[in-house]
Amino acid sequence: MKTKVLLVGESWATSATHYKGFDQFGSVTFHLGAEPLVAALRDSPFELTYMPAHETAEGFPFTLEGLAQYDVILLSDIGANTLLLPPSVWLHGRPVPNRLKLIRDWTANGGGLAMIGGYFSFQGIDGRARWRRTPVEEVLPVECLPYDDRIEVPEGFVAELAPGAEAHPIFKGLELPLPLLLGANEVVAKPGAEVLASLPASEGGHPLLVTGVHGKGRTLAWTSDVGPHWLPQPFVDWPGYAPLWRNMLGWLAGREA
Repeated sequence: MKTKVLLVGESWATSATHYKGFDQFGSVTFHLGAEPLVAALRDSPFELTYMPAHETAEGFPFTLEGLAQYDVILLSDIGANTLLLPPSVWLHGRPVPNRLKLIRDWTANGGGLAMIGGYFSFQGIDGRARWRRTPVEEVLPVECLPYDDRIEVPEGFVAELAPGAEAHPIFKGLELPLPLLLGANEVVAKPGAEVLASLPASEGGHPLLVTGVHGKGRTLAWTSDVGPHWLPQPFVDWPGYAPLWRNMLGWLAGREA
């Protein structure tokens, strides 16, 4: 039986205005940010459902029964408002179930929840992701900061593993160290959480990969990206990219080898 994974977010639309002397015109483009992960999970024990950000407001389940079809949920580069303000609430002023509370309860019942870093993960750019003090933050093994939490490292950094972390199932079969990363979200590990990897001391030593538990479920925070730009192309091309993500998903589902 395949492990069913729901990836939420990792998409955006861009509106541009082009100026050519006296004249101008506009264009709109659509982008998917998780294609490296999609490729990494092909022909694997994982069945991935990729729900882009624009589909999430109405497409993300409104019931625990709807969430129960998934073993793992990944929240990646999508702010809390998308789940808090579906059209029924934002446009029509009608009450709906709080899906952040549903995620919390689904995890307590045995689900595996992860948040992946990005400009709209954790607290995000200008603090706009606003996951701080939400039911989802209750579940995560880290606390969000109350302000813009981005750590931009354009020269790159190599993560430092905690002592003994190489033996953790998430790092099984990987050639270490991890390749260069270009940024992350700053978070604070909660008491009892396990910090497996961190930024180097020269960049503050902040957590990069943290695991924890909530009720019967497992939780994980990966504070860098799933692909460019914080996770650059050489990391995607690294032979350990696919095994790393498969190991993370297996651990979250409690099906690690």
